Amino acid sequence: MKFGAVEQPELIDFTLPPDHPATRGVIEDAFAKAQNKNLEVYVGCAKWNKAELKGFYPRGTKDELLYYAKQFNSIELNATFYRLFPKEQFEKWYTKAPDGFKFFPKITNMISHRKRLIDAQDFIPEYVDHVAMLKEKLGTVFLQMHNNFQPKDFDRVDNFVNHWPEALPIALEFRHTDWFNNPDTAERLYTLLEEHNMANVLVDTAGRRDIMHMRLTNGEAFIRYVGANHPSDYARLDAWVERLTYWVSLGLRKIHFFIHQNIEQESTLLSAYFIERLNPALGINLRVPQSASSTTNTLF
Repeated sequence: MKFGAVEQPELIDFTLPPDHPATRGVIEDAFAKAQNKNLEVYVGCAKWNKAELKGFYPRGTKDELLYYAKQFNSIELNATFYRLFPKEQFEKWYTKAPDGFKFFPKITNMISHRKRLIDAQDFIPEYVDHVAMLKEKLGTVFLQMHNNFQPKDFDRVDNFVNHWPEALPIALEFRHTDWFNNPDTAERLYTLLEEHNMANVLVDTAGRRDIMHMRLTNGEAFIRYVGANHPSDYARLDAWVERLTYWVSLGLRKIHFFIHQNIEQESTLLSAYFIERLNPALGINLRVPQSASSTTNTLF
């Protein structure tokens, strides 16, 4: 994931912005309404491809998903962005993953990039029908719009949101700065997502600090973290542990955190580092993934 990549990450101020004033109220309201108040935490990578996750798989690993799913409890399923896989493929993934594992699939680019949400209602049913094959292992679906998709097409977003099935959790990600630097536009978007109980994706990447809005719109923190292949990656994860701990103290009960790198080399090591610090902070016991070739705790 090279979105927001920079040549000199040491020049970037990675300080997490303060929460949007409405975030606390959103968390507290969601907690008050929740029937299940148990804490749900899923941490994963974006893919299980052996060629990119170098050093993670033991020599001779034949089925990458089987091994990955024993190390992690979730995957941000980016593969579904590029094409709509047949139902049989989703059924195979379901069968291979153990109980408790969840897939968080990205919506196909036919809807988000090629059609740019035009006539979304014509494409949503087929996509939903396919990902439903994941059954109870289906996590939150997420929609990622193109960098140049602007608020002038807000009506398309409204149409998409109103045609999305209420029973299937979804998170939406916008990358054009005008969604966030115009207060009226931002508030209109946040209100729409709140009214439909949809998550607002938080993206933490080096070169796009302008879209770090820190505005939750329901009781789910869906975070896409992009490491810069730089020592600062670890301090940034420490900051997220601190912020998530605070949100949990307010009542947040759903954390879905996915770790990328600009060059996907050792995102599994970053994930292990993050989980090792998140476990004691939240009083949870997520498995710490082990990379086959790792002899140290950090990359740098």
